[in-house]
Amino acid sequence: MGAGRGSLALGALAWLWGAAVTAALQEKPVHLFSQVFFCQRDPLLFNLAQALDNDQLFWFDFPNSSWHARLSAFHPEVPSRMPLANVSAQLQLCRTLLTALSNFSDEYIQMPEAKGIPQVSIFTRHPLQLGKPNTLICSVTNLFPPSANISWERNGKSVTGEASTTQAYPVHALEFDFELYSYLEVTPQEGDVYSCSVTAARDTHSSLAYWVPKDPVASSFLENLAGGVAIAVGAVLAVLGTFLIVKSRTTSSAE
Repeated sequence: MGAGRGSLALGALAWLWGAAVTAALQEKPVHLFSQVFFCQRDPLLFNLAQALDNDQLFWFDFPNSSWHARLSAFHPEVPSRMPLANVSAQLQLCRTLLTALSNFSDEYIQMPEAKGIPQVSIFTRHPLQLGKPNTLICSVTNLFPPSANISWERNGKSVTGEASTTQAYPVHALEFDFELYSYLEVTPQEGDVYSCSVTAARDTHSSLAYWVPKDPVASSFLENLAGGVAIAVGAVLAVLGTFLIVKSRTTSSAE
């Protein structure tokens, strides 16, 4: 299957929407709970995710047939998770749809491939302080199809093995839009240069973002600044209190 002819299967994918998404087509909800199941020929071959207001809550681990929470505070065993029997049934349906769409596009339709250009940015989890442990977060948006490789470098040397990366998951539940994140534990030093490179499936080019420690705020400076502000406020209050006392005595004498 060529990249162009297979776009009906690879670009559009096989989407199975949850009941919450269907309801969202009728009226705009206050909050939107979505469940998206898709399959494709690029890794990840299959994906099932649940989200609330475009924030991922849970994802299904197909090799181990188990639900996992995006955050440790969530509990994937609650009743709102799709039962394993239903997951298996939708998996088979998704495979059937993918095969049918692929064969149809190969036989009858030659369509341009639908792709998004990944948008990459890097930011820190905590305020920057040189010499203090922190986490760099590489954010990848506008990812479509939802398949990409991420690599990290520090001062020109690969540190990809030290990073952890999420699965691609759907956002904007009524659109074909995916995101993923990669996390790298670092201890920033002056002169460091970090890069995050994202290569989408079947692409010959990569999207690249750089990060360097910029205008770091030293902890000693923050402490001195806070102390100086406290002293200044105390001095202003002392002067104000003295002024009010003198004025009060002056008023009493005049009476």
